[in-house]
Order: sequence, then C-alpha cells, then structure tokens
Amino acid sequence: MDHISIILVNYNTERDTKECLKSLKDLKTKGFKYKIIVVDNGSKKSLSLSKDLSKNVELVRSESNLGFTGGNNLGIKFAFDTYNSDYILLLNNDTYVDQDFLVQLYLAAQAKPEQGLISPKIYFAKNREFHRSDYSTAERGNVLWYGGGSVDWPNVLCFHRGVDEVDRGQFNAQTTSDFATGCCILVRREVLEKIGLFDQRFFLYLEDVDLSVRTQTAGYEIGFCSSAMIWHKNAGSSGGSGSPLQQYYQTRNRLLFALKHATPRVKLVIAKYIFKLLLSGTKPEKLAALDMIQNKFGKRIVI
Repeated sequence: MDHISIILVNYNTERDTKECLKSLKDLKTKGFKYKIIVVDNGSKKSLSLSKDLSKNVELVRSESNLGFTGGNNLGIKFAFDTYNSDYILLLNNDTYVDQDFLVQLYLAAQAKPEQGLISPKIYFAKNREFHRSDYSTAERGNVLWYGGGSVDWPNVLCFHRGVDEVDRGQFNAQTTSDFATGCCILVRREVLEKIGLFDQRFFLYLEDVDLSVRTQTAGYEIGFCSSAMIWHKNAGSSGGSGSPLQQYYQTRNRLLFALKHATPRVKLVIAKYIFKLLLSGTKPEKLAALDMIQNKFGKRIVI
C-alpha cells in the first residue's frame, strides 16, 4: 500500500495550523495510508498540539526560520527517512480541505503516471475573497483562487487561472497546468529523486513555479485535478497581500526565476527592468533588485 506524507509548515501561525489539522482529522483514504508531518519552522513559541489534534501527526522542530522552501525540504527529508513515503502532499497551513480531496489527487496520480506534480482546485476561504463585497452570500466560499496556473514567458509573469471567478465548472475539463501551486501539491517521490527538492534561494514565493519547470524539464506534466478541492485563507503567514515582505520576495524571486529559466532575449528585458526598479521602485522592490545584483538570496530582513 502506498504511503503519503502530508507536510504542513508552521511559522507563528498556531491558530491556522490547528484549524488545518482539524479539517484533516476525518480525511478519507483509498489505496493508501498517510502521516501528517508538521514542521514548526522557528516559531517564537514552540507549537504544541492537544491529544485530539496530534493523532497521526509527527511534529518536527526547526530552531530557525527556514522559509517555505527550507521548511518543506526539512519535512520531505524527514518523510523519506522515517516513512519511506511514495508521495509527498505539500499543504499550506492556512487552508482547510474537503475530506475527499486526497483520494481524488491520489486517483488522478494513479490514472496519469506522466504527471509528476498535481494540484487541486483551490477556493478562497469563505469571506476571505479579495473582493468579497462583489459576491453574494451564496457565492462566497465558491470563488476560485487557483484553477490551474499559466506562465507568461515573455514577461516572466505567473498567474492563477480563474482567480476571483465564481466556480461554475469552467475549469472542470482541464487536466494540466503550466505550474502547480505550493499551496497544495501532490508530488511523486521519483520526481524529487530526479530533480532534487526546493531551491532554498527562493525562501518564499515562486519556488513552486521553479519546481514545476524543473519537473517538466525532467519529462513530466503538471496536473490539475478539479475534483479535489480545498480552501485557502491567502497570505496567512507573510503579512498579507501587498505587504512589504510579499513585494520583496515576489520581486526578487521573479528576477531569480528569470535568471534560471528565461531565454537570453527575456533575460535582457529583465536586466532593463532591474535598472527601472532601482530608479523608481518601492523600497522593497529596490532592495529586491539590489539583492539580485549582489547575489543575495534566501532569507532577508524586509522593513
């Protein structure tokens, strides 16, 4: 029987982590067994779980904040070493899930062995929509956050398909994506054995797109499973959408991603963009551009 390790990374977000674990308590299974691994990623206060929430949960502590990349890498290594897992399920701790979502992802993986990474359909958590006043009460909780992903290579921009749209089944026929979202990915062990783990230079943001491109380079597709569903509170541990921290990492990592994967022509465009950021960007954007030039990656202090 296959084994799946579900990995959550907690960083000073105890409430979110416990709510996520609560939603995972009655998870359905079919043809696999699973273990939940919570990486307490340098939180100021060590995470402690009640007996009720700690069932089938392994708590791994890092004394320093390793970021999304390092925290998940720590969890993945622990899962392979301890449980010899066949699959890794990376799941943001600021989510809650449909009880059948993992069964659906697993069945999709069994049906399509050519897909190395598979993400589910993801909604905004109810009343956490960007523009919630635009939706009726009945529509809230049914607004898409991710219906697959697309990469605009000429501009090195990544976006979620269907974001802010009420789900009316418009993406249900879709089975592939340009990238899987780190919010929730089912990963085949063999993929990570071939391409390695997350690039820890990213620390936070775009590491999932980088992983997806590397997976495709290794000969796999990126899957999208519309029958698997979860809900996301969005930017729960990064200061919120548009915060200086988010501006910094998204800007710097977009530049790093381009350096790794873009064509020479696009890299020239990005070089001009760096100069523009240094002249007229926001403070976080200027710092991101400067750090890119100085080859400073990983964790950075952003004020």
